[in-house]
Amino acid sequence: MLNSKFPMFVAWGEELGFLYNDPYVDVLGEKHPASLGAPFKAIWGEIWDDIWPIVERALQGEGTYWEKLPLLMNRHGFDEQTWFTFSYSPVRDESGVVAGMYCACVEATGQVLAERYRQQENERLMTLFEQAPGLIAVLRGPQHVFEIANKSYKEVVGRGNVVGKSAREVLPEVEGQGFFELLDEVYNTGKPFVGHALPLKLAREPGAPLEQRYLDFIYQPIRDPSGQVVGIFVEGSDVTLRKQIEDELRAANRQKDQFLAMLAHELRNPLAPITTAAHLLKLGHLDAKGVRNASEIIARQAEHMTDLVNDLLDVSRVTRGLVTLDKEELDVNAVVTGAVEQVRPLIETKRHALTMQLSGEPVHVLGDRTRLVQVLSNILNNAAKYTPPGGQIALRVTAHGDRVTVTVTDNGIGIEADVLPYIFELFTQAERTPDRSSGGLGLGLALVKSLVELHGGTVSCDSPGIGQGSRFTVCLPRLQKSREAHPTALPAAGGQAASPLHILVVDDNVDAA
Repeated sequence: MLNSKFPMFVAWGEELGFLYNDPYVDVLGEKHPASLGAPFKAIWGEIWDDIWPIVERALQGEGTYWEKLPLLMNRHGFDEQTWFTFSYSPVRDESGVVAGMYCACVEATGQVLAERYRQQENERLMTLFEQAPGLIAVLRGPQHVFEIANKSYKEVVGRGNVVGKSAREVLPEVEGQGFFELLDEVYNTGKPFVGHALPLKLAREPGAPLEQRYLDFIYQPIRDPSGQVVGIFVEGSDVTLRKQIEDELRAANRQKDQFLAMLAHELRNPLAPITTAAHLLKLGHLDAKGVRNASEIIARQAEHMTDLVNDLLDVSRVTRGLVTLDKEELDVNAVVTGAVEQVRPLIETKRHALTMQLSGEPVHVLGDRTRLVQVLSNILNNAAKYTPPGGQIALRVTAHGDRVTVTVTDNGIGIEADVLPYIFELFTQAERTPDRSSGGLGLGLALVKSLVELHGGTVSCDSPGIGQGSRFTVCLPRLQKSREAHPTALPAAGGQAASPLHILVVDDNVDAA
């Protein structure tokens, strides 16, 4: 015992007098050297209640072993929490009777504290790992078995219980999309892989329909101390929303470019006949009929250009919130009739059959007459324009509860299914009529939607497909009870004639002034 490098002691006799070796001095601390020969209980009184049952078992002839037993000891003038691994063995006298006990021990305080610190650090790291916004997982072995996966990873793949399962077992729908092959390549070559916005079809849960997703991710090989690849660290993020936004921005940019090209084309078209007619007038060789024809060409084409510019200005004002509605109580039947009168020349020119089914009684809305006529005439104009000559156009007004519905149906060229979701967006018209034979800037339906929404209503469109016509439905809030009109008395006309006025017109364009 005296030559051992392990702390040891013997407690002997009725009072269990203490004998110990030099390594045990470190255990005693300031209790040495007073502990030599002192009773066991007197030396370790502060822990006696904890260790007496163990001592008693040794004195009864039973050997015991304890690992990392916590003991609150006072060996340096203050209480300190310690942990010891030790064994108690009975010691017998010459007659074979147990007369004492023998102890070999190792202080495990440093080891326990280190383990606790390591456990706390692991828990802290696991908390950060779980709360990380990115996808994180660790795959082990050539079968890519999940060792850990954080919450974000499980949410994206739609699986909760992945640990202990291989990647192919957890994500069978990914087979054939190239990702398992990438894992195999990284594991076999030890070269990391970085992917940006790679498309992946995933199910939200096992058996659910596949959804198109886009991921940024890194496959980083994990090596053991010898440099051998033993696993793969996966880190990434779901960038599906970002990819969708980027695609929408690119599409919007393409539409902008198409619109600018179309705008230049539409403005140039009327300029050619205007320029030609003006040049002929300038030469002065035309007779009266020629002058009249040239003037009519200029007027007609200028009116067309004015309509184009007015559409642009209307859209600009609406999108910037600069349009103020002059609301009044309106009979929808009268508004519809006014819109039909505006479009009737085109309808008659193309020999369309127009069927009108107005409401049997007046139905009222609170709205701007000019803007609502503009909405309906725009829809009717499209129906007439995109329906081959001799077509059918039906217009119907119905009232249900607190809503008034105006429906315009035609048997024209129809609308493709993939265009329908965007039909009320700016510049979509160019995609509907690639031959550009019908003209226009594609602003009308966007303006219709904005004006209807300013009235608290909705507008929708449906079509069975190309060549099968289309239907536009405008729904507006209905006034349940017609408000009484309160005519405003106009001031009586005065008896004196008004004095002549002088008007000064100022414009930066001399021709306009």
